Amino acid sequence: MKRFRWIPAAVVVALLAGCVPSFKEDTEVLQNTDETKEVVETTIIPSMQLNDRYYRTLVPYKESASRGLVVSNIYTKYDIKEVEDGLMRLSQNEFNTEDYFFQEGQYLDSETLSSWLARSNQTEDGLNPAAPEGMDPEVRAEEAPIYLAHIVEQNYLTKTDDNKVKLGGISIGLALNSIYYYQKEQYGEYYEEPIPNSELEKKGKEIAAEVITRLRSQSGLSDIPIVIGLFKQEARNSIVPGTYFAYSVSEAGQNGLGDWTAIDEEYVTFPMTSPEEQYRDMNTNFQNFKQDVDKYFANYTSVIGRGFYQNNAIQKLSIEIPIQFYGSTEIIGFTQYLSGIILTQLPADLDIEVSITSVNGPEALILKERNDQEPFVHIYQ
Repeated sequence: MKRFRWIPAAVVVALLAGCVPSFKEDTEVLQNTDETKEVVETTIIPSMQLNDRYYRTLVPYKESASRGLVVSNIYTKYDIKEVEDGLMRLSQNEFNTEDYFFQEGQYLDSETLSSWLARSNQTEDGLNPAAPEGMDPEVRAEEAPIYLAHIVEQNYLTKTDDNKVKLGGISIGLALNSIYYYQKEQYGEYYEEPIPNSELEKKGKEIAAEVITRLRSQSGLSDIPIVIGLFKQEARNSIVPGTYFAYSVSEAGQNGLGDWTAIDEEYVTFPMTSPEEQYRDMNTNFQNFKQDVDKYFANYTSVIGRGFYQNNAIQKLSIEIPIQFYGSTEIIGFTQYLSGIILTQLPADLDIEVSITSVNGPEALILKERNDQEPFVHIYQ
């Protein structure tokens, strides 16, 4: 069985999506960016689509009106990625990838978001609870923690019959704190106050209703469907991201929200010392995989896996293997070896991504889509 392929670097991004896309001529359309000002600009809709799990984006690419805030408001790099990727995945329930095009949020700018994320006694529009100056830190942590950490906006556009594109939908992600961090004195150590899930959900839904009201009052958004999701941010030291746990839709022309739908998604780490029943088989498979990795190197090699579960079933396994770098031939040999044990030790019916790194940076990438007979492999040059 052929298990190893050399993949050109330019194709690696396409492989991350699971398939090599076909290339056709791009379609040029007119995009009316601001009907109130009658501003019209030329926009290109790329015909290339990686697969039906990804939206096409318009060219030229428009950066978010609140670009940069997510880095300062979200604790970990894992949550920064998932709060956006998870919202895009959630949006597919309402805006299919065939008819809608993705654009970063253009309606909530940095100034607006900063005002909304403040406490209600700090700004007129603050969505977090008031905490008067001089309030005891422990009392504040128990009675008035910061619930809302960040707001993510995504826009979804559609093509019209008169060869233009227009806003077809908006998705909003509310990133909520699962832990409130506070200091009892300036420059002192930080303390943690966990926020109960029931309280977080209640406050999140209240904030969501107010956000919908505010969006509906903006010009051009009164008759646009809006998806809004609640994201539970993980602790600062977490090595797995949080997930969205509920979402609702405000239909076009509707001032409020519809019913809330629970989302069953979770990230976990492998190996586990005492796995629950639903993780036990996967944990055994991962431990067998790790043992085979350990056989290859005489020195200790750390192997960390992150599993993504939906509805109690694992969908994807991402593995990070940091190694000491001795030479290109060793990297090639080790990568070929890993490509084989992926097939023998890990389940066939899930997406697998293995990243091999050294002190020099990324060394190799192995990708296998569920039920594929062999993985794709890329050695960085």
